[in-house]
Amino acid sequence: MRAVIMDSSGSVRIANRPDPTSPGPQGVIIAVEATGICGSDLHFYDGDLPCIDGLSVGHEAVGVVVDAGEQVHRVAEGDRVVVSCITGCGHCHGCAVGDPATCDTGASLFGFGGALAGAQAELLAVPMADTALLPIPTAIPDEAAVLLADNLATPWTAARRGEVTAGKSVLVLGLGAVGQCAVRCAFQLGAATVFAYDPIAARRARATASGATTFDGPEVAAMVTDATHGRGVDVVIDAVATDVSLDCAVAAVRAGGTISVVGIHGLAPYPLPILQAVYKSITLRMSLAAVQSAWRELLPLILAGRLDTAGIISHRLPLEDADEGYELMAARTADCTKVLLTT
Repeated sequence: MRAVIMDSSGSVRIANRPDPTSPGPQGVIIAVEATGICGSDLHFYDGDLPCIDGLSVGHEAVGVVVDAGEQVHRVAEGDRVVVSCITGCGHCHGCAVGDPATCDTGASLFGFGGALAGAQAELLAVPMADTALLPIPTAIPDEAAVLLADNLATPWTAARRGEVTAGKSVLVLGLGAVGQCAVRCAFQLGAATVFAYDPIAARRARATASGATTFDGPEVAAMVTDATHGRGVDVVIDAVATDVSLDCAVAAVRAGGTISVVGIHGLAPYPLPILQAVYKSITLRMSLAAVQSAWRELLPLILAGRLDTAGIISHRLPLEDADEGYELMAARTADCTKVLLTT
């Protein structure tokens, strides 16, 4: 099969790899039809996180089951499915409630150099299929379905853990695919006002089109303070998690408010301004996506037309042009939010 491979230099290539073998009686093999390039993948590409030579990358996939183990009950061969970016043992409490990041035996991510291969490939082995897969109706296009693997479930988790509810004010930092979805998720959960910031003007314009109030200067915390008459926002969703964005979150959230972090920070420690956080009685929450839990709410909302997923995927390329897709994403140009690769 063909697969997208990344080397330690950040170079991307297509390589022929052996077809995956069955991951056991509770697993399946997926013929991948569409797979996304995520901002998390760029951390390897840009060198923010260490990358080994020959890394099979990608953790977002939509495809068809072509081989199912005898103990798989929720899906069958021929079913179109979304693959969760994160999996667990399938049996513990965390897995049962749809939050494999809290799996008792440890969570695994596709395409991060562990036991699970990357999803940017023609075939993908998926263990514990009954908890890792979501059967997806044909009415949902690839562009929407692939977001359920990560980029929509992640900000939904962030908004839920940030306790976004009716009438609250929210600040979203970073307006890539996750940030754009975060704006929409916050409104879906009842936020009265959503502020948003990204240094790229076109990304701010997309968020504005979704109803957000955006800022075009670097002094975001001061602008939020002015806009909220000195109070600050109830919730900050940080989809970037740099030192700068985290400092901004602490400064912009109101006393007693919540910061919900889903961005991927670098390996260097962050010097948390703990005194300021304590004096403001801030609640700080950090999350990997509770993907399966989010599916229970997101899929009905999408099917009912209540949650808009249009415009998040900006480019669609064949798998063999993955190097071009990574270049587009890494350039962070005004017209590129997320690239979808098709097999």
